[in-house]
Amino acid sequence: MGGFADRDLSRDAFLGGKVMLYQPVRGYRAGVDPVLLAAAVPAKPGQSVLELGCGAGPAFLCLSARVPGISCTGVELQAPYADLARRNVAENQADAEVIEADLSALPDGLRQRQFNHVLANPPYYRAGAHVAADDAGRRTALGEETPLKDWVSIAAKRLKPKGYLTMIQRADRLPDMLDACAGRLGSLELLPLAPRSGRTAELVILRARKDGRAPFRLHAPQILHAADRHIRDGDDYRPEITAVLKQGAGLPWPE
Repeated sequence: MGGFADRDLSRDAFLGGKVMLYQPVRGYRAGVDPVLLAAAVPAKPGQSVLELGCGAGPAFLCLSARVPGISCTGVELQAPYADLARRNVAENQADAEVIEADLSALPDGLRQRQFNHVLANPPYYRAGAHVAADDAGRRTALGEETPLKDWVSIAAKRLKPKGYLTMIQRADRLPDMLDACAGRLGSLELLPLAPRSGRTAELVILRARKDGRAPFRLHAPQILHAADRHIRDGDDYRPEITAVLKQGAGLPWPE
């Protein structure tokens, strides 16, 4: 699969323009999910971050914009998206590198390194559990090829002691996520993301810690939209979510 021609790309603003992202007009395009993921990572200046399956780089670039002074490494399987992520790193002058690799076969140099944080937005659907997209990029991004358990196992190996994994996933994959963490990561916390008040959570954000021993915590859902139902087109996000999406704020995380 070749790279993207300029005519096939859009240049889109994230975090109110703090991050400018080139992404394909047709193919996998970032929505709010990687932005919410980045906003949930408890990174501090001077720390190191690894993103597994970084695509064009929206998550680690949003994290870099929110937390100056971190160093990021992105791993991406698809060469055109890895190239695009490198272009976006340069566009945003981020302290980041992008490595083209299958996360289940990381290069030796990367397997010798450990990070304070690993973040991931793995494919949401099990193999064969959804109608595959026609576009190869969307097909790979949305449909699971590497089992979710392997994503967690690889993340755990790349974490420093007491390091954090932050992952966003569909709520119906929660049993798989918890099973994957067993024996690998502890101090599990889950923040459900519900679209509106009274609606079932569709996504969850998992925060887990290497060598963590705190009890499991299931937080109250974070409601994304202000109205109880869709009234009109356009943004109707709650103020704290607008702050995340437009101003680069961190996602409120219960203490």
